[in-house]
Amino acid sequence: MGQCGPMARPKSASHDLKREQILDVASQCFARQSFPAASMNDIATACGTSKARLYHYYESKEAILFDLLDRYTQRLLALIGESEARAERKNLSERDALSELVRAFLAEYEHSATRHVSLVSDTKFLGDSQRELILNRQRDVVAAFTRFLKRAYPQRVTPVNQTALTMILFGMINWTFTWLRPGGPMSYAAFADEVVAVMERGLSG
Repeated sequence: MGQCGPMARPKSASHDLKREQILDVASQCFARQSFPAASMNDIATACGTSKARLYHYYESKEAILFDLLDRYTQRLLALIGESEARAERKNLSERDALSELVRAFLAEYEHSATRHVSLVSDTKFLGDSQRELILNRQRDVVAAFTRFLKRAYPQRVTPVNQTALTMILFGMINWTFTWLRPGGPMSYAAFADEVVAVMERGLSG
């Protein structure tokens, strides 16, 4: 019996498995058991299907992991593009554009916590070419945040400190999955407001 829990969405016996559903369940398995410990059988059981049927969709758990991270990193890059378009459409200031980006990422993290665990913890288990593709996407995300920061705080962000300041921002938001819980005393939206406040005024404001 798998340790990942049953698939959240009920389905009839004839209902075709959806890849997104498989990825949701697999990310839960990887987060709870660790990628090395989770097996295809665990994932199949949690999906309410057979291992043979799961192999119809994915040839290995490494293939599942890559598809999961491939889709998730594409989603993060799309969020950046959406944020840039929204800022232009709404004629936002550069600081408001950065604040909107932070809020958009935290809203995504709220619904993709176990996928984010895999991005942080399991990328190292991919093959060389797949790992490099995902790492390059992560670098693109970091570079985009640096651009937003430099535009928002041109006097504060310099070539010398831009990496440090970008990592400070990521440090505030990237590890929320370890402690911030949906339905907990602080919502993701409220936490986003706190991050924005720290960027705007520091802790003394």
